[in-house]
Amino acid sequence: MKSAHRQAIDLAGFEAKFRAGPDPWHTFTARDEAIKRQRILRALGHGPMARILELGSGNGSNSQALARRALKLHACDGSPSATRLTRDALANAPHAHAWQIALPARLPGTRYEAVVIAELLYYLEPRAMQRLARDVAAVLPPGARLVLAHHQIEFPDNTQRTAGIHKSFIHALGRPLKRVRTFRAQRWRVDGYRL
Repeated sequence: MKSAHRQAIDLAGFEAKFRAGPDPWHTFTARDEAIKRQRILRALGHGPMARILELGSGNGSNSQALARRALKLHACDGSPSATRLTRDALANAPHAHAWQIALPARLPGTRYEAVVIAELLYYLEPRAMQRLARDVAAVLPPGARLVLAHHQIEFPDNTQRTAGIHKSFIHALGRPLKRVRTFRAQRWRVDGYRL
């Protein structure tokens, strides 16, 4: 439940941040973000993957790294400016495409070897997150990977609490998953799962 002093950020708020500057959270330059990005890649496992779906691509800072691991990458964000920044970040990766999708919504593909969701889930209302979980479950075949990467500190503008957000999303998936990798830092957590 949100307290009276909290003001959750919405899609318009994210659009304003990305219009104001291409890297509002320093995801391209901050050392901690670079470490988290490496942990996301490790949570995917070894070797290239045929198709990866990235949800909440932001400015494309993770998208560039994911494109190097995928034969095809679909990177999605709801903000028009973030989608443009992701396209710019992927300009040298013709096998990678940026999609503007305000989640939850129909996903761009029907099957992926991996889905990566970073810094998104706690900005969704609980029902929206549950719908997204069902949509994600539908595109993950047996043996596929799911990587969740989120901060573990509370923000004044998130819709849901950060604590337990991965557990809530996994429960909403309604499919058996095995957690195969976990990485923790003071501020964030990355979990890798296999179906």
